[in-house]
Amino acid sequence: MSNAYIIKYVDSLQVVDSRGDPTIEVVVGTVGGGIGRAIAPAGASRGKYEAVELRDGNLSRYKGRGVEKAVGNVINFIAPAIQGLDSRKQREIDKIMIQVDGTQNKEKLGANAIIATSLAVAKAAADTSKIPLFQYLGGIRARVLPIPMLNIINGGAHAGNELAVQEFMIVPIGFDTFSEALRAAIEIYKELKSVLKEKYGAHAINVGDEGGFAPPMKFVKEAIEVLLTSIKNCGYEYENQVKISLDAAASQFYIENKNIYRIDGRDLKHEEMLEYWKDLVSEFPILSIEDPFQEGDFEGYAKLRKEIGDKVIIVGDDLTVTNTEMLKKALHINSVMGVIVKPNQVGTLSETLDFIELAKLNGIATIISHRSGESEDNSIAHIAVAVNGPFIKTGAPARGERTAKYNELLRIEKYLASESVYAGKIYKFV
Repeated sequence: MSNAYIIKYVDSLQVVDSRGDPTIEVVVGTVGGGIGRAIAPAGASRGKYEAVELRDGNLSRYKGRGVEKAVGNVINFIAPAIQGLDSRKQREIDKIMIQVDGTQNKEKLGANAIIATSLAVAKAAADTSKIPLFQYLGGIRARVLPIPMLNIINGGAHAGNELAVQEFMIVPIGFDTFSEALRAAIEIYKELKSVLKEKYGAHAINVGDEGGFAPPMKFVKEAIEVLLTSIKNCGYEYENQVKISLDAAASQFYIENKNIYRIDGRDLKHEEMLEYWKDLVSEFPILSIEDPFQEGDFEGYAKLRKEIGDKVIIVGDDLTVTNTEMLKKALHINSVMGVIVKPNQVGTLSETLDFIELAKLNGIATIISHRSGESEDNSIAHIAVAVNGPFIKTGAPARGERTAKYNELLRIEKYLASESVYAGKIYKFV
Protein backbone atom coordinates (compact mmCIF):
# COMPACT_ATOMS: atom_id res chain seq x y z
CA MET A 1 0.00 0.00 0.00
CA SER A 2 1.43 3.40 -1.00
CA ASN A 3 2.32 6.04 1.58
CA ALA A 4 -0.46 8.65 1.54
CA TYR A 5 1.90 11.31 2.92
CA ILE A 6 4.32 11.28 -0.02
CA ILE A 7 4.58 14.68 -1.71
CA LYS A 8 3.04 14.25 -5.15
CA TYR A 9 3.40 17.78 -6.48
CA VAL A 10 4.60 21.27 -5.54
CA ASP A 11 3.33 24.33 -7.37
CA SER A 12 3.67 28.08 -6.90
CA LEU A 13 2.29 31.36 -8.16
CA GLN A 14 2.51 35.09 -7.58
CA VAL A 15 -0.43 36.45 -5.58
CA VAL A 16 -1.14 39.79 -3.87
CA ASP A 17 -0.81 40.79 -0.22
CA SER A 18 -2.73 43.33 1.88
CA ARG A 19 -0.61 46.25 0.67
CA GLY A 20 -1.14 45.40 -2.98
CA ASP A 21 2.38 44.02 -3.28
CA PRO A 22 3.06 40.70 -4.98
CA THR A 23 3.90 37.77 -2.73
CA ILE A 24 4.38 34.06 -3.21
CA GLU A 25 1.90 31.24 -2.67
CA VAL A 26 2.96 27.59 -2.61
CA VAL A 27 0.64 24.61 -2.96
CA VAL A 28 1.74 21.12 -1.91
CA GLY A 29 -0.28 17.98 -2.67
CA THR A 30 0.18 14.47 -1.29
CA VAL A 31 -0.53 11.03 -2.76
CA GLY A 32 -3.38 10.69 -0.25
CA GLY A 33 -5.13 13.81 -1.56
CA GLY A 34 -3.96 16.19 1.16
CA ILE A 35 -3.48 19.80 0.04
CA GLY A 36 -1.47 22.49 1.79
CA ARG A 37 -1.56 26.10 0.67
CA ALA A 38 0.56 28.85 2.23
CA ILE A 39 1.32 32.49 1.42
CA ALA A 40 4.46 34.32 2.54
CA PRO A 41 3.90 37.61 4.44
CA ALA A 42 6.13 40.68 4.19
CA GLY A 43 7.27 43.25 6.73
CA ALA A 44 7.57 47.04 6.35
CA SER A 45 10.07 47.45 9.18
CA ARG A 46 12.50 44.56 8.84
CA GLY A 47 15.47 43.74 11.01
CA LYS A 48 18.77 43.73 9.15
CA TYR A 49 19.46 40.21 10.43
CA GLU A 50 16.31 38.70 8.92
CA ALA A 51 16.47 36.05 6.20
CA VAL A 52 16.29 37.63 2.75
CA GLU A 53 12.96 38.23 1.05
CA LEU A 54 13.64 37.75 -2.66
CA ARG A 55 12.18 40.41 -4.97
CA ASP A 56 12.62 40.69 -8.74
CA GLY A 57 13.87 44.28 -8.79
CA ASN A 58 12.38 44.85 -12.26
CA LEU A 59 11.09 48.42 -11.99
CA SER A 60 8.88 48.01 -15.06
CA ARG A 61 6.76 45.43 -13.21
CA TYR A 62 5.17 46.11 -9.80
CA LYS A 63 7.82 48.81 -9.24
CA GLY A 64 10.41 46.12 -8.63
CA ARG A 65 8.34 44.29 -6.00
CA GLY A 66 7.52 41.22 -8.09
CA VAL A 67 8.35 37.72 -6.82
CA GLU A 68 8.52 35.77 -10.07
CA LYS A 69 12.12 34.75 -9.29
CA ALA A 70 10.98 33.23 -6.01
CA VAL A 71 8.10 31.45 -7.78
CA GLY A 72 10.56 30.08 -10.33
CA ASN A 73 12.87 28.90 -7.55
CA VAL A 74 10.05 26.85 -6.01
CA ILE A 75 9.16 25.24 -9.33
CA ASN A 76 12.71 24.72 -10.65
CA PHE A 77 14.74 23.95 -7.53
CA ILE A 78 12.60 23.23 -4.47
CA ALA A 79 9.94 21.03 -6.08
CA PRO A 80 12.40 18.53 -7.64
CA ALA A 81 14.26 18.32 -4.32
CA ILE A 82 11.23 17.45 -2.15
CA GLN A 83 8.79 15.62 -4.44
CA GLY A 84 8.59 11.97 -3.40
CA LEU A 85 9.44 12.70 0.23
CA ASP A 86 7.15 12.03 3.20
CA SER A 87 5.43 15.31 4.07
CA ARG A 88 5.55 14.42 7.77
CA LYS A 89 9.35 14.68 7.73
CA GLN A 90 9.22 18.44 8.21
CA ARG A 91 12.70 18.83 9.61
CA GLU A 92 14.29 16.79 6.82
CA ILE A 93 12.42 18.73 4.13
CA ASP A 94 13.33 22.09 5.66
CA LYS A 95 16.96 21.01 5.88
CA ILE A 96 16.96 20.00 2.21
CA MET A 97 15.63 23.42 1.19
CA ILE A 98 18.31 25.13 3.27
CA GLN A 99 20.96 22.97 1.59
CA VAL A 100 19.60 23.67 -1.90
CA ASP A 101 19.73 27.38 -1.10
CA GLY A 102 23.26 27.10 0.24
CA THR A 103 23.50 30.60 1.74
CA GLN A 104 23.47 31.75 5.35
CA ASN A 105 20.46 34.04 4.98
CA LYS A 106 18.45 32.20 2.28
CA GLU A 107 19.21 34.86 -0.31
CA LYS A 108 19.52 32.46 -3.27
CA LEU A 109 16.06 30.88 -3.22
CA GLY A 110 14.48 33.57 -1.03
CA ALA A 111 13.14 33.13 2.49
CA ASN A 112 9.70 33.98 1.10
CA ALA A 113 9.87 30.97 -1.27
CA ILE A 114 11.19 28.69 1.47
CA ILE A 115 8.74 29.63 4.25
CA ALA A 116 5.72 29.38 1.96
CA THR A 117 6.85 25.88 0.95
CA SER A 118 7.69 24.86 4.51
CA LEU A 119 4.25 25.85 5.80
CA ALA A 120 2.49 24.31 2.79
CA VAL A 121 4.23 20.99 3.50
CA ALA A 122 2.99 20.97 7.10
CA LYS A 123 -0.52 21.88 5.99
CA ALA A 124 -0.51 19.10 3.39
CA ALA A 125 0.55 16.56 6.02
CA ALA A 126 -2.17 17.80 8.39
CA ASP A 127 -4.76 17.64 5.63
CA THR A 128 -3.69 14.12 4.74
CA SER A 129 -4.14 13.21 8.42
CA LYS A 130 -7.54 14.95 8.36
CA ILE A 131 -6.76 16.96 11.49
CA PRO A 132 -6.29 20.74 11.98
CA LEU A 133 -2.78 22.13 11.60
CA PHE A 134 -2.54 23.14 15.28
CA GLN A 135 -3.32 19.56 16.35
CA TYR A 136 -0.89 18.09 13.82
CA LEU A 137 1.89 20.33 15.15
CA GLY A 138 1.05 20.29 18.85
CA GLY A 139 -0.72 17.00 19.50
CA ILE A 140 -2.99 16.45 22.46
CA ARG A 141 -1.27 19.18 24.50
CA ALA A 142 -2.29 21.93 22.07
CA ARG A 143 -5.32 23.52 23.70
CA VAL A 144 -4.36 27.01 24.91
CA LEU A 145 -5.89 29.95 23.03
CA PRO A 146 -3.42 32.86 22.91
CA ILE A 147 -3.93 36.35 24.32
CA PRO A 148 -4.36 38.73 21.37
CA MET A 149 -2.22 41.86 21.21
CA LEU A 150 -4.22 44.22 18.99
CA ASN A 151 -2.47 47.10 17.29
CA ILE A 152 -5.24 49.70 17.19
CA ILE A 153 -3.19 52.89 16.85
CA ASN A 154 -0.54 52.79 14.12
CA GLY A 155 2.57 54.95 13.94
CA GLY A 156 6.10 54.67 12.60
CA ALA A 157 6.55 52.77 9.34
CA HIS A 158 2.92 51.60 9.44
CA ALA A 159 1.29 55.03 9.21
CA GLY A 160 1.60 58.54 7.82
CA ASN A 161 1.45 60.43 11.11
CA GLU A 162 4.21 61.82 13.35
CA LEU A 163 4.16 59.08 15.99
CA ALA A 164 7.62 57.55 16.30
CA VAL A 165 6.39 54.43 18.11
CA GLN A 166 5.07 51.96 15.55
CA GLU A 167 2.31 50.13 17.40
CA PHE A 168 0.01 50.95 20.31
CA MET A 169 -1.73 47.74 21.35
CA ILE A 170 -4.47 46.72 23.74
CA VAL A 171 -4.01 43.34 25.43
CA PRO A 172 -7.18 41.81 26.95
CA ILE A 173 -5.68 39.57 29.64
CA GLY A 174 -8.37 39.41 32.31
CA PHE A 175 -11.05 37.31 30.62
CA ASP A 176 -12.22 33.71 30.85
CA THR A 177 -12.15 32.82 27.16
CA PHE A 178 -10.53 33.95 23.93
CA SER A 179 -13.90 34.91 22.45
CA GLU A 180 -14.71 37.13 25.47
CA ALA A 181 -11.30 38.78 25.23
CA LEU A 182 -11.77 39.42 21.52
CA ARG A 183 -15.24 40.87 22.15
CA ALA A 184 -13.80 43.32 24.68
CA ALA A 185 -11.06 44.32 22.25
CA ILE A 186 -13.56 44.95 19.47
CA GLU A 187 -15.71 47.08 21.76
CA ILE A 188 -12.66 49.15 22.71
CA TYR A 189 -11.64 49.46 19.05
CA LYS A 190 -15.11 50.78 18.16
CA GLU A 191 -15.06 53.18 21.11
CA LEU A 192 -11.61 54.41 20.10
CA LYS A 193 -13.01 55.25 16.67
CA SER A 194 -15.65 57.44 18.28
CA VAL A 195 -13.14 59.09 20.63
CA LEU A 196 -10.74 59.90 17.80
CA LYS A 197 -13.47 61.20 15.52
CA GLU A 198 -14.78 63.51 18.21
CA LYS A 199 -11.33 64.77 19.20
CA TYR A 200 -9.59 65.07 15.82
CA GLY A 201 -12.30 64.90 13.16
CA ALA A 202 -13.27 62.34 10.53
CA HIS A 203 -9.79 62.23 8.97
CA ALA A 204 -8.45 60.70 12.22
CA ILE A 205 -10.16 57.36 11.64
CA ASN A 206 -8.26 56.31 8.53
CA VAL A 207 -6.50 53.02 9.17
CA GLY A 208 -2.89 51.94 8.72
CA ASP A 209 -1.36 48.74 7.36
CA GLU A 210 -2.48 46.62 10.30
CA GLY A 211 -6.02 47.96 10.64
CA GLY A 212 -5.29 50.36 13.47
CA PHE A 213 -6.19 54.02 13.28
CA ALA A 214 -3.54 56.51 12.21
CA PRO A 215 -4.63 59.78 13.88
CA PRO A 216 -2.68 63.05 13.46
CA MET A 217 -0.68 62.61 16.64
CA LYS A 218 2.90 63.40 17.55
CA PHE A 219 3.32 62.39 21.18
CA VAL A 220 3.40 58.83 22.54
CA LYS A 221 1.54 59.80 25.73
CA GLU A 222 -1.26 61.26 23.63
CA ALA A 223 -1.84 57.89 21.96
CA ILE A 224 -1.72 55.98 25.24
CA GLU A 225 -4.16 58.35 26.90
CA VAL A 226 -6.84 57.91 24.20
CA LEU A 227 -6.45 54.13 24.52
CA LEU A 228 -6.99 54.35 28.28
CA THR A 229 -10.02 56.59 27.76
CA SER A 230 -11.51 54.07 25.33
CA ILE A 231 -10.89 51.17 27.73
CA LYS A 232 -12.49 53.06 30.60
CA ASN A 233 -15.46 54.20 28.49
CA CYS A 234 -16.22 50.55 27.72
CA GLY A 235 -16.32 49.70 31.43
CA TYR A 236 -13.10 47.71 31.54
CA GLU A 237 -10.25 48.03 34.02
CA TYR A 238 -6.84 48.74 32.56
CA GLU A 239 -5.01 47.40 35.60
CA ASN A 240 -6.44 43.87 35.55
CA GLN A 241 -8.44 43.33 32.37
CA VAL A 242 -6.95 45.25 29.45
CA LYS A 243 -3.36 46.47 29.39
CA ILE A 244 -1.32 48.50 26.93
CA SER A 245 1.63 47.20 24.93
CA LEU A 246 3.99 49.13 22.67
CA ASP A 247 6.08 48.14 19.68
CA ALA A 248 8.60 50.95 19.58
CA ALA A 249 10.51 49.55 16.56
CA ALA A 250 13.21 51.94 17.75
CA SER A 251 15.56 51.18 14.84
CA GLN A 252 13.10 53.14 12.70
CA PHE A 253 13.62 56.37 14.67
CA TYR A 254 17.28 55.82 15.57
CA ILE A 255 19.62 58.22 13.77
CA GLU A 256 22.75 56.09 13.53
CA ASN A 257 25.27 58.72 12.43
CA LYS A 258 24.24 60.92 15.37
CA ASN A 259 23.61 58.08 17.84
CA ILE A 260 20.27 59.58 18.89
CA TYR A 261 16.61 58.61 18.97
CA ARG A 262 14.12 61.07 17.45
CA ILE A 263 10.83 60.77 19.33
CA ASP A 264 8.08 63.21 20.37
CA GLY A 265 9.87 65.93 18.41
CA ARG A 266 13.00 65.51 20.58
CA ASP A 267 16.47 64.06 20.00
CA LEU A 268 17.40 61.73 22.85
CA LYS A 269 20.75 60.16 23.61
CA HIS A 270 20.84 56.56 24.79
CA GLU A 271 20.63 57.35 28.51
CA GLU A 272 17.83 59.83 27.87
CA MET A 273 15.94 57.18 25.91
CA LEU A 274 16.35 54.82 28.84
CA GLU A 275 14.87 57.42 31.21
CA TYR A 276 12.06 58.06 28.72
CA TRP A 277 10.94 54.43 28.93
CA LYS A 278 11.28 54.36 32.72
CA ASP A 279 9.08 57.44 33.06
CA LEU A 280 6.47 56.00 30.69
CA VAL A 281 6.32 52.72 32.59
CA SER A 282 5.90 54.50 35.92
CA GLU A 283 3.01 56.59 34.55
CA PHE A 284 0.96 54.07 32.54
CA PRO A 285 -0.22 50.42 32.87
CA ILE A 286 2.13 49.05 30.21
CA LEU A 287 2.44 45.28 29.87
CA SER A 288 5.29 45.14 27.35
CA ILE A 289 7.65 47.22 25.23
CA GLU A 290 8.98 45.69 22.03
CA ASP A 291 12.30 46.85 20.55
CA PRO A 292 12.84 49.83 22.89
CA PHE A 293 16.33 50.39 21.42
CA GLN A 294 17.93 49.89 18.02
CA GLU A 295 18.38 46.34 16.82
CA GLY A 296 22.02 45.76 17.76
CA ASP A 297 21.84 47.14 21.31
CA PHE A 298 21.64 43.95 23.40
CA GLU A 299 23.21 45.78 26.35
CA GLY A 300 20.64 48.59 26.19
CA TYR A 301 17.78 46.11 26.41
CA ALA A 302 19.47 44.37 29.34
CA LYS A 303 20.02 47.64 31.20
CA LEU A 304 16.40 48.69 30.75
CA ARG A 305 15.22 45.29 31.93
CA LYS A 306 17.44 45.53 35.00
CA GLU A 307 16.32 49.05 35.90
CA ILE A 308 12.58 48.48 35.60
CA GLY A 309 12.74 44.99 37.10
CA ASP A 310 9.86 42.69 36.26
CA LYS A 311 7.29 45.47 35.91
CA VAL A 312 7.22 45.28 32.11
CA ILE A 313 7.99 42.55 29.57
CA ILE A 314 10.91 43.71 27.44
CA VAL A 315 10.41 42.09 24.04
CA GLY A 316 12.88 41.44 21.24
CA ASP A 317 11.88 41.46 17.58
CA ASP A 318 14.48 43.18 15.39
CA LEU A 319 16.89 42.19 18.16
CA THR A 320 16.29 38.43 17.90
CA VAL A 321 14.60 37.99 14.45
CA THR A 322 13.30 34.45 15.23
CA ASN A 323 16.91 33.25 15.15
CA THR A 324 18.17 30.87 17.84
CA GLU A 325 21.72 32.24 17.75
CA MET A 326 20.47 35.79 18.31
CA LEU A 327 18.21 34.55 21.10
CA LYS A 328 21.14 32.78 22.78
CA LYS A 329 23.04 36.07 22.77
CA ALA A 330 20.04 37.87 24.28
CA LEU A 331 19.65 35.16 26.93
CA HIS A 332 23.34 35.35 27.84
CA ILE A 333 23.05 38.98 28.95
CA ASN A 334 19.38 38.91 30.05
CA SER A 335 18.20 41.28 27.34
CA VAL A 336 14.59 40.11 27.01
CA MET A 337 11.61 38.59 28.79
CA GLY A 338 9.65 38.01 25.60
CA VAL A 339 10.27 37.48 21.89
CA ILE A 340 8.35 38.06 18.69
CA VAL A 341 8.06 34.96 16.51
CA LYS A 342 7.74 35.60 12.76
CA PRO A 343 8.25 32.46 10.67
CA ASN A 344 9.33 34.40 7.58
CA GLN A 345 12.14 36.08 9.54
CA VAL A 346 14.00 32.77 9.72
CA GLY A 347 12.47 31.00 6.72
CA THR A 348 11.34 27.51 7.80
CA LEU A 349 8.75 26.06 10.17
CA SER A 350 11.23 23.78 11.93
CA GLU A 351 13.61 26.66 12.68
CA THR A 352 10.64 28.65 13.96
CA LEU A 353 9.63 25.83 16.31
CA ASP A 354 13.24 25.46 17.51
CA PHE A 355 13.29 29.16 18.36
CA ILE A 356 10.01 28.85 20.29
CA GLU A 357 11.30 25.82 22.19
CA LEU A 358 14.50 27.61 23.20
CA ALA A 359 12.51 30.61 24.40
CA LYS A 360 10.05 28.53 26.42
CA LEU A 361 12.80 26.45 28.03
CA ASN A 362 14.29 29.70 29.31
CA GLY A 363 11.02 31.20 30.57
CA ILE A 364 10.73 33.68 27.70
CA ALA A 365 7.18 34.58 26.58
CA THR A 366 6.54 33.91 22.89
CA ILE A 367 4.43 36.23 20.76
CA ILE A 368 3.50 34.60 17.46
CA SER A 369 3.25 37.47 15.00
CA HIS A 370 1.91 38.58 11.65
CA ARG A 371 3.66 41.07 9.36
CA SER A 372 2.33 44.38 8.10
CA GLY A 373 2.00 42.88 4.61
CA GLU A 374 -0.36 39.94 5.16
CA SER A 375 -2.89 37.70 3.40
CA GLU A 376 -5.77 35.40 4.20
CA ASP A 377 -3.25 32.73 5.25
CA ASN A 378 -4.00 31.76 8.88
CA SER A 379 -0.96 29.62 9.69
CA ILE A 380 0.12 31.74 12.67
CA ALA A 381 -3.22 31.17 14.43
CA HIS A 382 -2.53 27.43 14.35
CA ILE A 383 1.11 27.83 15.38
CA ALA A 384 0.08 29.95 18.39
CA VAL A 385 -2.29 27.24 19.63
CA ALA A 386 0.13 24.43 18.77
CA VAL A 387 2.74 25.90 21.15
CA ASN A 388 0.17 26.90 23.81
CA GLY A 389 0.58 30.67 23.52
CA PRO A 390 0.83 32.82 25.47
CA PHE A 391 0.41 35.62 22.90
CA ILE A 392 -0.53 36.29 19.30
CA LYS A 393 -0.04 39.60 17.56
CA THR A 394 -2.07 39.97 14.40
CA GLY A 395 -3.35 43.52 14.16
CA ALA A 396 -6.58 45.37 14.76
CA PRO A 397 -9.93 43.55 14.54
CA ALA A 398 -10.39 45.01 11.06
CA ARG A 399 -9.21 44.25 7.49
CA GLY A 400 -9.76 40.74 6.19
CA GLU A 401 -6.13 39.64 6.38
CA ARG A 402 -6.17 40.41 10.14
CA THR A 403 -9.63 39.05 10.96
CA ALA A 404 -8.74 35.83 9.09
CA LYS A 405 -6.49 34.96 12.03
CA TYR A 406 -9.01 35.95 14.71
CA ASN A 407 -11.80 34.04 12.98
CA GLU A 408 -9.61 30.95 12.76
CA LEU A 409 -8.90 31.18 16.49
CA LEU A 410 -12.65 31.38 17.14
CA ARG A 411 -13.08 28.22 15.03
CA ILE A 412 -10.31 26.48 16.95
CA GLU A 413 -11.89 27.52 20.26
CA LYS A 414 -15.20 25.97 19.14
CA TYR A 415 -13.42 22.84 17.86
CA LEU A 416 -11.68 22.33 21.21
CA ALA A 417 -14.89 23.13 23.12
CA SER A 418 -14.50 22.44 26.86
CA GLU A 419 -10.86 21.39 26.39
CA SER A 420 -9.79 24.91 25.40
CA VAL A 421 -8.10 27.18 27.92
CA TYR A 422 -7.51 30.92 27.53
CA ALA A 423 -3.89 31.87 28.13
CA GLY A 424 -4.96 34.87 30.22
CA LYS A 425 -6.35 32.43 32.80
CA ILE A 426 -3.17 30.37 33.28
CA TYR A 427 -0.16 32.55 32.47
CA LYS A 428 1.15 34.95 35.10
CA PHE A 429 2.86 38.05 33.79
CA VAL A 430 4.37 41.16 35.34
